[in-house]
Amino acid sequence: MKERTHKLKREVLFGVGVDPLTLQETVSLVEQKIRDKKPTHLLGVNADKINGLGIDDKYDDIIKNAEIINADGASLVIASKILKHPLPERVAGIDLMQSLLDISEKKNYSVYFLGSKQEVVEKMLSNFHSDYPKLNVAGYRNGYFTEADWPAVSEELRKKQPDIIFIGITSPIKEYLIDYLMRDSVNSIFMGVGGSFDVLSGNINRAPMWYQNHNLEWLYRLSQEPKRLFRRYLFGNIKFILLVLREKLLGGNHD
Repeated sequence: MKERTHKLKREVLFGVGVDPLTLQETVSLVEQKIRDKKPTHLLGVNADKINGLGIDDKYDDIIKNAEIINADGASLVIASKILKHPLPERVAGIDLMQSLLDISEKKNYSVYFLGSKQEVVEKMLSNFHSDYPKLNVAGYRNGYFTEADWPAVSEELRKKQPDIIFIGITSPIKEYLIDYLMRDSVNSIFMGVGGSFDVLSGNINRAPMWYQNHNLEWLYRLSQEPKRLFRRYLFGNIKFILLVLREKLLGGNHD
């Protein structure tokens, strides 16, 4: 098991220790890791990730041993309060990514973008010319490569030495790739960002603030992509509710 390099007491939910951090506290901790040159997996946990536990031991180990674990989901924050392990707030992945882009531009931290379609990542970077004109972009690569290409990806990243690598690849491949890169001596902050590349490119709209403030961002996403997300949200939400009830009944004392 990897040694944790910060001393925060984690709130254990569903067998995962989640850091009780606000967004700004997370940014400050990431900056500390950059200054200390500590390779770090910055992970956002939501209901979907919790639902995916227990299928693959390697995946579970990667999730549970990430150096920084945020609550990236209103459902997890609500569950934390029900289960008497309260988390301060949701740290949405896209909000955290944008905050890290802001601080990277101000302090000249280098960033690298890995994932999504070529046209999506290029459009995102084109938008950044106006949104983050002084951003130090170390490089980018689309997400259309196989495991056989991982050594070449790792070699490029070791040469570029970016401070932060944003990874827009689906789970669980994203988590396996991050684990591989860290073991292969890529000394960076790794953040999986889900569909953030699509939002920042303008390819997909983010939910309006009313939806965000009322914990209904998932409903807006469902309205945009009903065919892709209907089964995931319907069955995923039911499964998560059952997990919360099980956790409440067992008091967290389970295998």
